[in-house]
Amino acid sequence: MTVPGNDGTAAQAQVAGEPQAQVDQAAQASAAAGLQGASGDGDAAARARVDYEAALKERDARIAELEGEIAEAAKTAEGAEALRKEMDELRRKGDEERVGFELQLAGARNVKAARALLADHDNDIEKLKAAEPWLFSAPAAPAPTGATGLPSAGAAGADESTQMSRWRKIAGLPESEE
Repeated sequence: MTVPGNDGTAAQAQVAGEPQAQVDQAAQASAAAGLQGASGDGDAAARARVDYEAALKERDARIAELEGEIAEAAKTAEGAEALRKEMDELRRKGDEERVGFELQLAGARNVKAARALLADHDNDIEKLKAAEPWLFSAPAAPAPTGATGLPSAGAAGADESTQMSRWRKIAGLPESEE
């Protein structure tokens, strides 16, 4: 993808700008925001997963593009080495983001702490979750719905004498003190 006669400096300049990394960070941030705002909403988690997978596809396409540029830049070992370093860095960042996203989906309370302990559990999130349950939030219980069958304590429309009678009964006072 370089211009004929160019020794790869244009590709290096394009790579130095790292617009892809910014797109990936924005996609991960929106995925995280979708997960936090969802509070158990499967639809938002699914959208976050789709957004994240799209970002991964973009990164994979960029890696493939860099591999093609390496072949073109093979004439200069310096250009090829710089592109290899960037490609390795993109792969490393992609792996880190993937692990972070999977930990978020698993319900990690602190992704940084979970990532630090993950190596002790063979990089298996399920093993980490079983060994360190305190690190993960429990699924939210559904909010109770329906009537309790009791009268409303602050029922609108009750006159003042009825309310005073009720409060006297609760306080254990005689019916009328007048």
